[in-house]
Amino acid sequence: MTAPGNSPLGPPLSEPIAVTPWGNTWDQVRDELAGHGSAIVHAKLSDLEPELPAGQDLRTLLGRDWTRYMDLTHADVRNRYAASRMLLKYAAGAVLRGDPDDLELAYGPTGRPYLRGCDQIDISLSHTEDLLLVGLTTRGLIGVDAEWADRDMYDAGLGRHICTPYELILLAGMPAGEERNRGLVRLWTLKEAYSKAIGQGMQFRFTEFGFGPDGRPVRVQRPDGTPGTGDEWLFRTFVLKSGYCVSAAVYDAGFGPLRDPEITTMLDQDCVDAINEALDEEDD
Repeated sequence: MTAPGNSPLGPPLSEPIAVTPWGNTWDQVRDELAGHGSAIVHAKLSDLEPELPAGQDLRTLLGRDWTRYMDLTHADVRNRYAASRMLLKYAAGAVLRGDPDDLELAYGPTGRPYLRGCDQIDISLSHTEDLLLVGLTTRGLIGVDAEWADRDMYDAGLGRHICTPYELILLAGMPAGEERNRGLVRLWTLKEAYSKAIGQGMQFRFTEFGFGPDGRPVRVQRPDGTPGTGDEWLFRTFVLKSGYCVSAAVYDAGFGPLRDPEITTMLDQDCVDAINEALDEEDD
């Protein structure tokens, strides 16, 4: 076992990959996961809505999420909810080489999603307006978040509610207007992604932790700007051509590369070796 953050796979976060459930980019997603241990995929809600199954087929796809889906009263909210789960299941099914209908999406005590019985891969989900986003990793934990890059946050006074004193100083030093506002959007999505990765969501006050300026290695910081985490965490922010700001947080648990994430062969190699050794001793 390697030390946390020292996985030999190389940079674990590359540009998000645009996908559709029946598109031809899933090989790229599998290659990304195999090569770097993490992958981010995104799709347009407007592209997925016409492909949503209906009736019993939709109920089969959603599984235990069907009840929550039926509780939603607005059609657009229901469609976004169903489409996001469809994308997540197809993304997980693609990298696990399993049937999306057979994958069961479950939730932890804080609402963090996971795939029941598939702990070789961690997932995260985000959606806003027309963007659906899914993060996948075999390294440990992942969190993803997205927001419209030009959303008016700074002039609306949101900075004092979500920033540490150190972050407020950094923002005040940036050129006023679009650049300063985009800086705040970046911080917001980074905090959301990190909170999702650790399973805290909005329960962790955003004024209690922060991030440094763009263009430098990104680390979680204490309110005064001193380091709060080490190299076991990696963060990246992307701006998609569609205008969305996407941030991701990945925790490297230090277990090294996963040779094969497929459902049918998901036993850890060390576990397989131990079983074979025990069986050989029994035969002797």
